[in-house]
Amino acid sequence: MAEKFSRWDVADYLDTEEDMALYLDACLEDDPGDGSLIRTALGDIARARGMTQLAHDTGLTREGLYKALSTEGNPAFSTIFKVIRALGVKLHATP
Repeated sequence: MAEKFSRWDVADYLDTEEDMALYLDACLEDDPGDGSLIRTALGDIARARGMTQLAHDTGLTREGLYKALSTEGNPAFSTIFKVIRALGVKLHATP
C-alpha cells in the first residue's frame, strides 16, 4: 500500500502569539541577508492569522499581500512595516 503524504505548512502550527513571535525571531536570526526568510515568516504568520483581516488592517489588497510576501515578492520596506504593525509585532535592536 502506498503511503499518502500531505504538504506540511508551518501556518497550521502557529497557534499562539508566542509561537508567531518565536518563529519570526528565528527567521530574523537565520535570514541570509536578502530578507527572504523574514518575508516568508511574515507570510506564514499572516496566513495563520487570516490574510483577509490583515489586508483590511494594512489597507492593502489580499492579492497584493500574497504577492508581496511570496518567495518571488520584493515588497517595499513600507509594506513590511505595515504588515509588522498590523500583526502587532514589535522589532527592536540590541547591541
